Amino acid sequence: MEKRIAVKNTDLKAFIVNVFKNVRLSLENAEITADVLISADRRNIESHGVARLKWYVDGIKTGIIKPECKLDIIRETPVSLVIDGNGGMGQPIAYHAMKKCIEKAKEHFICFVSIRNSNHYGIAGYYTLMALKENMIGISLTNSAPLVVPTFGKDAVIGTNPISIGFPGKNERPFLLDMATSTVSRGKLEVYSRKEAAIPDSWACDENGNPSVDATKVLDNLIARKGGGLLPLGGGVELTGGYKGYGLSAVVDILSGVLSSGTVGTDVYGKKGVPAEVCHFLGVINPEAFMGLDELQNNMDYYIQMLKNASKADGQNRIFIAGEKEYEAMEKNKVTVSLQDKVFNTLNEIGAEFGLKLNRNK
Repeated sequence: MEKRIAVKNTDLKAFIVNVFKNVRLSLENAEITADVLISADRRNIESHGVARLKWYVDGIKTGIIKPECKLDIIRETPVSLVIDGNGGMGQPIAYHAMKKCIEKAKEHFICFVSIRNSNHYGIAGYYTLMALKENMIGISLTNSAPLVVPTFGKDAVIGTNPISIGFPGKNERPFLLDMATSTVSRGKLEVYSRKEAAIPDSWACDENGNPSVDATKVLDNLIARKGGGLLPLGGGVELTGGYKGYGLSAVVDILSGVLSSGTVGTDVYGKKGVPAEVCHFLGVINPEAFMGLDELQNNMDYYIQMLKNASKADGQNRIFIAGEKEYEAMEKNKVTVSLQDKVFNTLNEIGAEFGLKLNRNK
């Protein structure tokens, strides 16, 4: 049985902020990044939470991530932006870009932003939530390192390329889709690898394109670029719909990387020791462009209730909507989060370099 350690969210945020300040992030950008990471853990998305801190710190030290966050607007219209992130931290880049997108949508009803030359930005749903908090429809997509094997292939050439879309409700919680276009994210394999647990054979393949249940071997192969990798949503064969996940991943690459004149596929994280050149695509739709907020919320409540009140399968007593489990987790984890002991220990190993210590919740 894996060991878990409870940590106060306030203590965790202060610790993460101080680590980032020690690797030259500004206070504002350190706080934004910490909030994105802790939000993932609070939503029980451990694959994208504080467990990734070492990856970010190492990325800054090796030059993959620039600690500065400088956004250059390459092209702008009343309803669109193309932004160059100059190799900075993905979370502040996406946060500031989404703020600009929201402001434009308030005035002009819609706005879309394609961003190039950024880095991993955490959970896609964080930026969708920013729009939802303003009672608008949010869209958040990003490409990623080539971790996924296309249908009929055996080498990873596309990313997990997540998609997040959210719609505000009134009495019901918002509908918040946040999903990878692969069967699972790389972070999920890392969680299983830390637990030394087998993964389902529909998640990944080995260097020959055959299904694998060994998370550690798949991860090692990806690092060494020996072949194999994650499988697209639907699995590794056409019969089970793997081509659909493959197609969705390609669409994310096109909107994020092609549309911004950025990098795609194997070019993302393509050069050692230089910024990763990850690309994002963000969008906001103001309900006033259609029927107005009140009617949209009423319509969403009706639709959500229809889904949740549908007849249940044998042995099931509840149907969930997208994001519902994560909202409930946020409420449960309002004061503390539970971390794997290996993650807790790694955080303190990172902190020790800067004279920082993360304490357990007493």
